[in-house]
Amino acid sequence: MIYTVTLNPSLDYVIRVEDFETGKVNRSLEEHIFYGGKGINVSAVLAHLGLESCALGFAAGFTGEEIIRGIAAMGLRAELIRVEKGMSRINVKLKSDQETEINGTGPVIGEKDLERLFEKLGKLTDGDVLVLSGSVPPSAGPSVYRQILQQVSGRHVLTVVDAEGELLLGTLPFHPFLIKPNVKELEGIFGSPLKENGQIVDCARKLQEMGAEHVLVSMAGDGALLLTKEGDCYEQKAARGQVKNSVGAGDSMVAGFLAGYLERRDYQYALKLGCACGGATAFSDGLGTGDEIWKVLGRL
Repeated sequence: MIYTVTLNPSLDYVIRVEDFETGKVNRSLEEHIFYGGKGINVSAVLAHLGLESCALGFAAGFTGEEIIRGIAAMGLRAELIRVEKGMSRINVKLKSDQETEINGTGPVIGEKDLERLFEKLGKLTDGDVLVLSGSVPPSAGPSVYRQILQQVSGRHVLTVVDAEGELLLGTLPFHPFLIKPNVKELEGIFGSPLKENGQIVDCARKLQEMGAEHVLVSMAGDGALLLTKEGDCYEQKAARGQVKNSVGAGDSMVAGFLAGYLERRDYQYALKLGCACGGATAFSDGLGTGDEIWKVLGRL
């Protein structure tokens, strides 16, 4: 079974405004609400590819109840833990000449809430897959992903981490199967701009030296590259199309890569399917559907 963990899920309120101006009344051209959170996005795209998963995480308040309802309506299996303090986030995504985001903080996660999550994770066994994605509520602490990987260590669980900064770096001693930074996140980790693929590969290799097995780097319109634990480097150009949306494209890439790898154990195919999923989402208002993914795959 594939398990995705979203410790801070959200309702994503996406507004499109023509020529947005600060300090003035702006009228929206269209509005959408999506049931968001990076792990939930991964679960949704996996479902579009025909793979079942179980979404784990926390939900609080009336927004949390709506997230639980919405995930069920999407046909996804989920076991979100209800917490008492705070509320699940509403993230505002403003699309105009530029994309602007205002992301909420999320609920208060207590020790007992984390214990309930660890109980669920205690059921994972050999051959299961665990995907840790996205930010965490401040109350959960920056070491929570490290604690999760420490718990499943030694159980032959395939682990994937898509996170930034300390959240990501703390997991590396537990040798995650795959990590997926983007170029901006790599620049944040290593403190310098990355203009060439050779520089990106060097940074990916450093993350391997710190413990990661495979490093998948998403590069937006430039596609993606994969540095494998065997030392091979694969590159895949992005598909061409009209970009409508960047939210969830990286999560879609994770889902596509994972689906491709589990199907064929072929790195090049997994990378290609990952880029197809990322492109399908980028060319859509929401997450790319199965039909859209296969269309983009045919253009790569």
